Amino acid sequence: MYSNGQAPIFILKDGTQRTRGRTAQSNNIAAAKAVADAVRSTLGPKGMDKMLVDSMGDVVITNDGATILKEMDIEHPAAKMIIEVAKTQEQHCYDGTTSAVILSGELLKRSEDLIEQNVHPTVICEGFRLAAERAIGLLDNHGISTQGENEVLHEVAKTALTGKSAGAVKSFMADICVRAVESVGITENDERLVDLSDIKVEKRQGGSIKDSSLIDGILLDKERVHAGMPRTISEAKIALVNSAIEVKKTEVDAKIQITDPNQLAMFLEEEENYIRNLVNTIEGAGANVLVCQKGIDELAQHYLAKKGIFAIRRAKKSDMEALSKATGGTIITNVEDMSESDLGQAAKVEEKKIGESDMTFVTGCPEAKSVSVLLRGGTEHVVDEIRRAFDDAVGVVSVAWEDGAVLTGGGSVLAALSRDLRTYAESIGGREQMAIEAFASALEIIPRTLAENAGLDPVTTLIELRKAHADGDEFAGINVYEGGVANMKEANVVEPVRVVEQAIQSATETAIMILRIDDVISSKGVPMGDGMGDMGDFHM
Repeated sequence: MYSNGQAPIFILKDGTQRTRGRTAQSNNIAAAKAVADAVRSTLGPKGMDKMLVDSMGDVVITNDGATILKEMDIEHPAAKMIIEVAKTQEQHCYDGTTSAVILSGELLKRSEDLIEQNVHPTVICEGFRLAAERAIGLLDNHGISTQGENEVLHEVAKTALTGKSAGAVKSFMADICVRAVESVGITENDERLVDLSDIKVEKRQGGSIKDSSLIDGILLDKERVHAGMPRTISEAKIALVNSAIEVKKTEVDAKIQITDPNQLAMFLEEEENYIRNLVNTIEGAGANVLVCQKGIDELAQHYLAKKGIFAIRRAKKSDMEALSKATGGTIITNVEDMSESDLGQAAKVEEKKIGESDMTFVTGCPEAKSVSVLLRGGTEHVVDEIRRAFDDAVGVVSVAWEDGAVLTGGGSVLAALSRDLRTYAESIGGREQMAIEAFASALEIIPRTLAENAGLDPVTTLIELRKAHADGDEFAGINVYEGGVANMKEANVVEPVRVVEQAIQSATETAIMILRIDDVISSKGVPMGDGMGDMGDFHM
């Protein structure tokens, strides 16, 4: 910076990089487009998977957009903002991450064309905002009710699983998802709520995906503490204890001086009596199963085994809370205060060998508001991807169950919104009209990408899709299996309203935020890049 022709005055410290104006905008847009292009090939039933290898050599094979972006080592700040879109989509809707990221990239690509035509970024932002509000407002017109429609929820799960590793057994997995959500879902003041933490998921390699199962109770990754204990307990009365079953230690440092061997014998006998009394108290309350959050003394294990009580130690706090919900038992701290009313109930508690390790099944809980799902697969990578697919599917089923409405998929709703927005743009004066038209064109990136990934001609397919909507078929979407277009309602391709709404909202907000940046000042020495050629800071 120069002052009155004098020597330059340095405001920024040495090593700071600064990119301004059109260059800053084009760099940011290039980075965002690069992220969108990285996940674009994973979209839809015919999408491909990515293999990601981290610095430790760990391998992840997935086509889940959020997982891919989380595992990628990205430095560019604008690219990181696109990753936030995927994170938000995953947290709120569990699915649609790839769609949201692709939409963000396409909005920025279309806006770059407008900037080159000298349309000011703030005008583009205003047009995008108007278009997004209009699009979200129109979504309700395309909704299909799920109230009392169990079959619709099955189709939502199947759509979420299509194109993933679990796609081959999607009907089987969809059934598990729907039963799990309906087991834990509650209705309060005419409002439906699902707490997904009530669905406990355990994964075990070995066996096939079809060996996965839903358990109407709780599955614990624990085994009984003593071989002498029974493997199965019927009509279980379960004591949930979060303190250790062992001799209490003093709160402060203390020494006990023993001067006589008899005193030592008496001391040991007193310890033994204390442990025996604890076990007698547990038995006296009527418990035949003990789940302890802390440790169980070896002597206590022996006495519990002699009494025929099935005991587990070092259970996780989350497992204890899930057991309390499922069995109706109370988690107690002081064993001596235990009574029969504190005990939980289950028809059966059983230890079974799953894969290479033993697990405990607590089943037949009368008031169960907590269930478990055991996922199986041939290898560790398969089980991990099945888990990701299950999490997406059970998430979208819960969202559809809560909202009570779904939309047709296959790009049908976005094509319908695009058509509506073009008509709306004509009623808006000024340059915002150009931005709304650009937004309408950007929405078509989803059906276009679905066609590309299925090996179809994107231009021909898109023309057919527009014609079908012009002829009044509002549910027309891309038929990725046979080519051309098909009625998505008849094909049972559906997704929750919230998934599309959130994708449009977060993609628009991120695009607006990136467009408004005209100056990038980096003191970290992070390369800001000169467009796509300098995306060496973008690692996969």
